[in-house]
Amino acid sequence: MAEFTMELNDEQKEVRDWLHGFAADVIRPAAAEWDEREETPWPVIQEAAKVGIYSLDFYAQQYFDSTGLGIPMAMEELFWGDAGIALSIVGTGLAAVGVLANGTEEQIGTWIPQMYGDANDVKVAAFCSSEPDAGSDVASMRTRAVYDEAKDEWVLNGTKTWATNGGIANVHVVVAVVDPDLGSKGHASFIVPPGTPGLGQGQKFKKHGIRASHTAEVVLDDVRVPGSCLLGGKEKLDERLARARERARAGGERVKNAAMATFEASRPAVGAMAVGTARAAYEVALDYAVTREQFGRPIIDNQGVAFQLADMRTSIDAARLLVWRASWMAINGKPFTAAEGSMSKLFASETAKKVTAQAIQILGGNGYTREYPVERMHRDAAIYTIFEGTSEIQRLVIARTLAGGVAIR
Repeated sequence: MAEFTMELNDEQKEVRDWLHGFAADVIRPAAAEWDEREETPWPVIQEAAKVGIYSLDFYAQQYFDSTGLGIPMAMEELFWGDAGIALSIVGTGLAAVGVLANGTEEQIGTWIPQMYGDANDVKVAAFCSSEPDAGSDVASMRTRAVYDEAKDEWVLNGTKTWATNGGIANVHVVVAVVDPDLGSKGHASFIVPPGTPGLGQGQKFKKHGIRASHTAEVVLDDVRVPGSCLLGGKEKLDERLARARERARAGGERVKNAAMATFEASRPAVGAMAVGTARAAYEVALDYAVTREQFGRPIIDNQGVAFQLADMRTSIDAARLLVWRASWMAINGKPFTAAEGSMSKLFASETAKKVTAQAIQILGGNGYTREYPVERMHRDAAIYTIFEGTSEIQRLVIARTLAGGVAIR
């Protein structure tokens, strides 16, 4: 187990500087354009693929960093560049992680390369879990998967929503109900290959922020996939469902949902995204405060402005500390006995919203215009308190953990 440290090693610093350069030279100059266009920034993704950032190999190297700091460091730098474009670059990772976590070696080797494509033919993938009536309440999921034994096929029907890359993806990973009597324990994940009949894009959402990231509904109408597209295989699924039914018959023993445990471990990465956006806004505000003069002196000489900047920097550093601690705990298998993953995501998300709002205030009227990037950063920051579990859900997770798992309403 690696010791917890706040000091990046030489290799990590080299990667950080490389990512920062890409964010500064490629992502930032394109940010305003793609925010206005509200389209997937394919040229930027292709450039990321050419240099090796948009690839499974790169994210695997960061994910398996024994210090746990590889992923949060990468997320912070990319999202410092721009949240919408960065999410377009890292969004495929959600689907890839779903396959890595649940798939067989054959499935991993078959499907993950198709998610990314290559530098000459870039592809994206989509992870489809949320539904119109099942966001935080995963037990209310309605998308069904029914097994056709005669053809060894699964038939999927339902509608997914809030899917990053939904409908434009080469490969979709879809979570569906296979046994409705088991609630969230009766879910399974399926690969929907490219060009599968019955899968279509529904509404594409016009969003407040992260506009360069494609978000849409995915409609599944009698979508048939081979039995080999059930992640993990049917034998493993049958064994898992049998255990869940046995526990239910034995008196409903409470078993932690595997998907929720995965979310808890992945939430620090979202926290790191929020830190990157907050840091970007703080740096713009600091530079403005140093160079903008009123009444014959820089506005940072005014205590009201200086104290805001002091609070902004303090909150950003505190958020990073929580994110790094949780990331180190996750990679080293240390249990989140106080919901440290949710703590990091909660504090970093709320920090991003507050810091970006303060940045607008420091810039005054300029901050409210699109001539300066802080208004876009403020719009982008709003998503961090919503996706991958709202701030209210994070507080509920933390409170239940502190209360020993008892129900809190």
